[in-house]
Amino acid sequence: MQPTEFYQKQLKKHQIDTKNAKKRLIRLSLVRFLIFLGTGISVYLTFQQTQVRVIIGVIGLVVFLFLLKKYSKVKSEKELSERLTTINQEEIKISTGDFYERAQGLEFQDPKHFYSLDIDLFGRGSFYQFINRTTITEGSKKLAEELNANSIDNIVLRQNALKELASIAKWRQNFSAIASLVTIETPAKTIINWLQKYNSFLPTIMKRLPFIFAIVSAVLLGLSFMSILSPFPAIIWMFIGLFVTGRYLKKISDLSSNSDKIKNTFRQYSLLLNQIENETFTSKILKEKQEKITFEGKKASLIFNEFSKILDALDSRNNIFFAIVGNGFLLWDCKQSYKIEQWIQDYNHKVGDWFEVISFFDAYNSLANFTFNHPTYIFPEIVDSKIAISTKQLGHPLLKVEKRVDNDLSIHHEQFFIVTGANMAGKSTFLRTVSLHIVMANVGLPICAKKSTYSPVKLITSMRTSDSLTDDSSYFFSELTRLKFIVDEIQKEPYFIILDEILKGTNSTDKAIGSRKFVEKLVASNATGIIATHDLSLCEIEKKLEDVKNYYFDAEIIDDELYFDYSFKKGVCKNMNASFLLRKMEII
Repeated sequence: MQPTEFYQKQLKKHQIDTKNAKKRLIRLSLVRFLIFLGTGISVYLTFQQTQVRVIIGVIGLVVFLFLLKKYSKVKSEKELSERLTTINQEEIKISTGDFYERAQGLEFQDPKHFYSLDIDLFGRGSFYQFINRTTITEGSKKLAEELNANSIDNIVLRQNALKELASIAKWRQNFSAIASLVTIETPAKTIINWLQKYNSFLPTIMKRLPFIFAIVSAVLLGLSFMSILSPFPAIIWMFIGLFVTGRYLKKISDLSSNSDKIKNTFRQYSLLLNQIENETFTSKILKEKQEKITFEGKKASLIFNEFSKILDALDSRNNIFFAIVGNGFLLWDCKQSYKIEQWIQDYNHKVGDWFEVISFFDAYNSLANFTFNHPTYIFPEIVDSKIAISTKQLGHPLLKVEKRVDNDLSIHHEQFFIVTGANMAGKSTFLRTVSLHIVMANVGLPICAKKSTYSPVKLITSMRTSDSLTDDSSYFFSELTRLKFIVDEIQKEPYFIILDEILKGTNSTDKAIGSRKFVEKLVASNATGIIATHDLSLCEIEKKLEDVKNYYFDAEIIDDELYFDYSFKKGVCKNMNASFLLRKMEII
C-alpha cells in the first residue's frame, strides 16, 4: 500500500471513530442527566422511608459515577481519534509539497556548525521542517541532535531501527497522537533537576504515624458516634492532627505547588511508556531502549502512573473541607507528601533515562515516518573501502520528482573534485544534494537514489558565510575563519569537505591564487571533497595532481534562450552566462 493510500484510509477510519465517539458522549450525557433526575425524584417520593431512600441514593450515586467515568473514557477516545485524524490530514497535505507553515527549527541553527547552515538543515523549506513530526519539545531537540550529530558509528543499527519503526505505521501514529495530548507546564530538564536536587523534609516516623493516627481517629469518632464518649476528645484529637500537619505546612505547600505543575506530564508520559513497553521490537537499538524503561522488574509506566496518583491524592488538600478533616484525622498531607518523597528517593536517578527514551521514540518516529513516506528511496550499502560515495541517480529529496534531475556520482577517499559551471546550472544544488546524502546516510535514513554504496565519513562544509557580516573585510575574515576551522578539523580525523566559491571577499587574481593554494593544501592533507567555482584557472590543478578531477554543469543558449540540463559531466565548463543574463534582463 502506498503511503498516501494508507493515510487516506486511516483518515476515513478516524473521522468515523470521532463521529461515533461524539454520538456516544451525547447519549452518555443524556443518560447521566436522566439518572440524576430519576434519583432525585425517587429520593423525594420515598423521603419518609429512610432505608429505601438511602438505598436509592447510593445506587443512583454509584451509577452516576460509573457513567461519569465512562464519559471521561469516551471523551479521551474522541480526543485521540481527533488527533489521529489531524495527523493523517497533515501527511496528505505534506505529500503535496505544502509543509512551509510547520516548525522550522531555527532555534537549532548554528552558523559555526560543521554543515547545518550551509545545507539548509533548518529554517523555512528545510529538511528538518520537511521531516519533523515530533510533538514533545525534548523530542524536537533529539531530532535536531540526530541531524547535527555528524556521527559515523552504528549506522547499520540505526537503519534497522528505522526500518522496523517504518513498518509499524499505526503504532507510530498512535504514539504521536498520545504525545500530542501531553500538556507540559514544566520542561523535562527542569523536572529532572528538581527531582535530583530535592531534599526531603519529613522524618521517617511519617511512614507509620498517619496510619496509627487514622486508627486512633476511627476509634474516637466511633465511640463518639455511639455516645460512649463526648465529641470533645475527637475534636481535641483533630486539632492535634492539624498542629502536626501545620509544622510542615509551608514545605508541603511548596511541594504541592511544584508537583501540581508536573502531574499531567507524568500521567501522559505513563501512557507513552506503556505504548513502548507493550510493543515487540526486534532491532537492537529499539530493544535496548525498551529494556531501559524497566527498573527492578517493574515497568516505568506503572511507576509513573503510581506517582501521578500520589500527586492527585495530595491535590485533594485544595478542598478546604477535606483539608481540615483529612489533616485533622488522617494527617493526609503528611502521608501523601511522605509517599512523594519516597518515590523521588527511589526513582529520581532513573527519571532522566525514562524521559530520554520517550524523546528518542518521538524523534525516531519522525525519521521512520520519512522512511515510510519514501518507499522508493534506498538504504545505502555501508562498506569499508576506498570508495567514499558511489551513487546512481542521486537526487535532492526536497525537489519535486517531475522537476528533479538525478545524477551519478563516484568519488574515492582522498579524491577532490573541482566543479565548474554557468550561473544557475545546478552546482550549488548538487553540492547540497551530496551533503544531504552524507547527513542522511549517517543518521540511518534511506537516500533519494537508485543505488548507493557508502563508506561512512563525517561532513564539513563552507558554502554560505554568515549574513550578519556585511562589509567586505568582515565578510572575508569570516571566510578565512571558516577555512581555518576546516583545516584544523581535518588534522584530527577524515572529513568529506564541500566548498562553494571560496574567497569571494577578495579580488579575482588574489582569489584565484588563494583558492589554488588552499585546494593544493587540502589534497596534500589527503582530504576528500568537492569544490564548486567559476574560476576556470583552478581546473589546472588536475594536470598537476592525480587525485584532482574536473567536472562541470553546462548551459546552452538556443534561439536567444538559456537552457540547462542540470547534468553532472566530466571535464571543464566552456559556457558562462553572466553577460547573457545581464543583456537578457536589460541590465546592460
